[in-house]
This record gives sequence, C-alpha cells and structure tokens, in this order.
Amino acid sequence: MTQLITTDLVELDQNLGNSPEDVIRHLAGRVAAVGRASEVEGLFTDAFAREQKTATGVPGGIAIPHCRSTAVIEPTLAMARLSQKVDFGAKDGPADLIFFIAAPAGADQEHLTLLSKLARSLIKKDFTGALRSASSEAEIVELVEGALADKPAAHAAATPSGEPVASGEGASAAGMPGATGGATAKSGPKRLVAVTACPTGIAHTYMAADSLVAAAQEVGVDLQVETQGSSGAKPLDPAVIAAADAVIFAVDVDVRGKERFAGKPVINAPVKRGIDEPAKMVQEALDAADNPNARRVPHFGAEEQAEQEAAEKGEHIGQKLKRALLTGVSYMIPFVAGGGLLIALGFLLGGYDITGVADKVVVENNFGNLPEGGLAIYLGAVMFKIGALSMGFLVPALGGYIAYAIADRPGIAPGFVSGAVAGFMGAGFLGGIVGGLLAGYIAHVIGSWAVPRWLRGLMPVVIIPLLASIAASGLMFMVLGGPIAGLTAALNGWLSGMTGASAVVLGIILGLMMCFDLGGPVNKVAYAFAVAGLSAGSATNQAPWQIMATVMAAGMVPPLAMALATVLDKKLFSLAERENGKAAWLLGASFISEGAIPFAAADPLRVIPASMVGGAVTGAFSMAFGVTSQAPHGGIFVFFAIGNVVMFIVSILAGMVVTALVVIALKRWAVRKSVDTVERVPVTV
Repeated sequence: MTQLITTDLVELDQNLGNSPEDVIRHLAGRVAAVGRASEVEGLFTDAFAREQKTATGVPGGIAIPHCRSTAVIEPTLAMARLSQKVDFGAKDGPADLIFFIAAPAGADQEHLTLLSKLARSLIKKDFTGALRSASSEAEIVELVEGALADKPAAHAAATPSGEPVASGEGASAAGMPGATGGATAKSGPKRLVAVTACPTGIAHTYMAADSLVAAAQEVGVDLQVETQGSSGAKPLDPAVIAAADAVIFAVDVDVRGKERFAGKPVINAPVKRGIDEPAKMVQEALDAADNPNARRVPHFGAEEQAEQEAAEKGEHIGQKLKRALLTGVSYMIPFVAGGGLLIALGFLLGGYDITGVADKVVVENNFGNLPEGGLAIYLGAVMFKIGALSMGFLVPALGGYIAYAIADRPGIAPGFVSGAVAGFMGAGFLGGIVGGLLAGYIAHVIGSWAVPRWLRGLMPVVIIPLLASIAASGLMFMVLGGPIAGLTAALNGWLSGMTGASAVVLGIILGLMMCFDLGGPVNKVAYAFAVAGLSAGSATNQAPWQIMATVMAAGMVPPLAMALATVLDKKLFSLAERENGKAAWLLGASFISEGAIPFAAADPLRVIPASMVGGAVTGAFSMAFGVTSQAPHGGIFVFFAIGNVVMFIVSILAGMVVTALVVIALKRWAVRKSVDTVERVPVTV
C-alpha cells in the first residue's frame, strides 16, 4: 500500500491563516504539489463543502478536515502543526493539530478506516503530546504511521484490566474468545457492552447509560456503554466488543456502527427501558449470552443490510420527525426562558403599563435622564424590552432548528425565515412547526442534487438557503400561512374563553401530560404548548398565563411528592432513594421534573401513576383558582411573576400530598408477585 503520509505532507509551526478555509486550501495545495491530487481547486471545494456540513474540530485542539474527491489520485494524509490556532468548531476551542484526509471518490471503506484509526489515536494524550513535542517532519511521520499501522486485533482479547492479550493460552486464562474449545470453554464473570441513544441525545441517553452500569455493578458484571448523544460518541474499543458475551441496545434511533456487534446476542429496547428497568435488561442480556438460540445482531453483508434497511424504513420518517420537533423545542426554550423572566421582571419594576411606554422610555431616556417614575420605570422598560425581543425569536428559532435537524446547517436560514414569516402572518407556534418542516425538507432535497464541482462550494452557503427560503417562505405566504393563522386565532380564542369546568378539564389534561414521562416527549409537548402562548398573555387575556402556571405547578409535583414520601415512610425506600429524596426537594421547587426519575426508574408502575394523579389534582386546582405565571421556568423562585401565588402553592401542596400518599399506598398494598413465580415459569416453544 502506498505510504499515506510523507515528510513532504507535514508542516510544522506555520501560520496557515485565520480560518478553516485558509488551512484547508493550503493543505489541498500541498497534496496536489506532491502529485497526489490532480487539481487544487477541486480538492479544496470538496473538502470545504464537507467542512461546512459538519465542523471537524474535536476536543483536545485537533481538527480532521476530510473528503472523498475525484481530484484525489491516491489516499493521502497531510498534517499541520499550527503556530496560530484556528477554530474548526470544537467545543473546547481552536485547533493547532490539523489532519487533512483526502481519499479517492470510490474509497469509501478506506476513508472510514483512516478516520476511525486516526480518531482512536487522537484521543490518547500521549500520542497528541508526542505530536506537539516532535522536532521534525520525519518524527511526525513515524508517530502517525505507528498509530495507523495494522495490529493483530482479530487475534486479540481483553483481559480483566481491559488490555489486549494474544489469543491462545493467555485468552483461555482470561476466559476470552479464542481460547481452545471455543465458546463453551469461556469461564469467569460475564461481560456486556451497550449502546444508548435517544432522538435528542440530551438527557435519556446518559441516564440510561448510568442506570445500566449501576445495575450491572450490583450483580458483579462488567458493562461498558457507548453513549451516542448530542455531545458526541466515543466508540467502544473493538477489543471490548470482541470480549463481550452479549449486547444491550437501549435506543430510540438507529445504532450507528451496528455492524461492529455482528453475531453477538442482543437485547433491544427503547432507551427509556434502560432507565426504568436496567436490572431486567442486564439479566436478559446475561440469559441471552447462555442461550444458543438467542436473537443476534445480524452480519451486515449486502443481503443482510438490505433486509435491515427494509425493516427499519417504516419507522425512519417518524423517528426523524420526532427528533426534528424535539430539537426545535430544545433550542427554542432558552429564548423563552430568558425572555419570559425578563418580561416578568419588567412588570415587577414597571407595572403592567410598561408595555405601552417601554419603546419610548428605552430610546429617549438613560441614567442621566430618567423618565417620570424614576429608576424603577427605566429599568423595568429596559428589562421588558430585552425580554420581548428575546421572545420574538421564539417562532423563528423553532422553525430554524427544526429545519436544522432535518437538513443540517443549510437548513437553518430557510427555517428561521419561514418561522419569521409564520410570526408575521400570525400563524404562531403551529406555523413555526410547519415552516420549519417545509424548510428542512426542501433544503434536504436541494442538498441531494448532483451539481458541477465548481458549484458545490456555493451550495451550502448560497444556493440551498436561497432556494429553500424562497420555496418554504413562499408557500407560507401564499398558501399555508393564512389557514394556519386562522386555526391559531381560533385556538387562542377557545383558550381565552375557557372558564369553569372546561378550564379545569384542560388543567387535568396538562397535569397528566407533565407527569407522564417526567421530562420526556409528552412532558415537552405540554411545556412547549404553554411557552408558545406565553407572549400572547395580557392583563385582559390571562388564559395563556394560567396555562403556563398550570404546567409549571404540575411539573413540580413528582419530585416534591417523592421527597415527601421518603420522609413519611422511610422503610419503603432504599437508602439511595432516601438520599435522592433530599435533593428532590430543591429540584421540585425549581420546576425540574427529572428529579423524580430515580424513583420512577426503580418502580415505574407505582411512581408514574401516582405522579399523574397528583399532577391532575394540581392542574385542576391551578386552573380553577385562576393562578397565572408570566415566567416560563423557575418554580417557586419566580414568585414575583406568579399571580395568586398563595393558591399556586396550595395547588402544588395538594398534588404533592396526593401523590405521596398514593405511592405509599401502592408500595404497601400493591405488592409485586415473586420473581420466581412470574419470571421463571417454564415456557414451551
């Protein structure tokens, strides 16, 4: 195989420019100069287009720009150690070590192999430290070739310490695959690996991982987890996978790199089961490891891959839609949370009349020229105006990041524009969703077009945003905006007119939704519904504020109730649950529903129903008493933004007490059947 990197492809301690574009262009020129690419511009265009889709910076001051290009003659690795760092989009800052991977257009597997090998090496501090301290190009080449060199991984196994040992006697002693006699010769404690992933990759991915690891530790099983979440995924070591007796997939989306686990016994379930029933999943994986007929991860040849894609095709669109909506909501919430609290502070300082004078006050007055009413009016106007401007991004941000989840960066601008059009047309929250989905889908389709090489660099920054904005926003203006605006107006009118029994019913529904999955999709739908209408509230139309208060109060109930229950009847809860109960007081008071997850994970069939009963009580009380909240978050700590705060507290206390008593009653009298009688009954197949 041709040498991938030579001293001519290494540059040490040079300033290659101030941007990724400068660095990539320079390294593309270096690759072409040594005869490994037919042209500089074609290679640069392909590499920079790839960079614009997803930034290639990784933690540790490293960037790995890469591409497959028809301009590349043979697989090549160029490296630069920069004297002036350049920001390649890594969360921890600019990069000084740049690895440019250029692969021929048809070398898919070779390209992926280079990336994976290099990435595994670059997470090792001793390797990157050696690169930074190397004194010559020849030393860099030697280090990189050593990292990329093939090793006898196919004949290696992991020892209890995690280090690879040769197959044969060493593997037999460690109880690993490769020992004489095959699988039946394995002995010693079982080893498991797992992958956890959810559509948003924010909370449940990592909660499931922690739960599974803790459950495995309790039964003396070694379990290592790969979290495929929003902060990135560190792939499991192949040696660890090879040594595993079984695999757990606790996922709501496709497992990336599933072929790595081919042939292993597998337990597959939604990510939430990894939180709710980790011990059961671990036990099922252990049972599968001893069952020769257990379901296994398929081998991913062409035929098996086709079958896999056909089986998953039906749920792919639904999963992607769910992820897009949750992504849009999660990016929207910071605008709403900060803006809502500032508006509430503006009302606190300047009174409700501040809405009519804020614009004039912030423009015409300052600390040396205070308005009538003094400093409080001036500060109230400033805070109200900042909050109102922040809230103005609610619908555009929702649309923009829904489109981003579908089409990546090229979808952001069309999504924001279509969201802004939805706001202008009065289509509100629903219009933002529709506009974001339209913009994302259109941008995705345009991005799949085959275009000449000279046009590729313009696609993500000019062509896709331009065409997708015209198409999506044009449809919103001319076709969809009016009907959605009419529907939104009707919905707002219906909500504003709700009184008495109908308002109480809405409160019950919202309370049930907030307590159903404790921060999951159903909880987020109710919360997003409340914050989307928050800006429509006013002194004469307080229905949106009542909905916000109801949602916040009901969301506070589960953690507070679990904290109370651990005090009322300690013996029903483990020591860990009692410790979690102490923290749940503060979490509940702050409106962090996830504070009840440890209790729900340990006993979902009692905790979840009890929480829903209490949430429904709180929702009904809050709506019946006309409690309002102008703040979208903060719990009891934003008391200044809550109207009728006494009844807000009473509503929470009522639901908290009901949930605590119900969960205690269920734990005392709704006793589980013995595991021996339920789970160990012989089954004839």
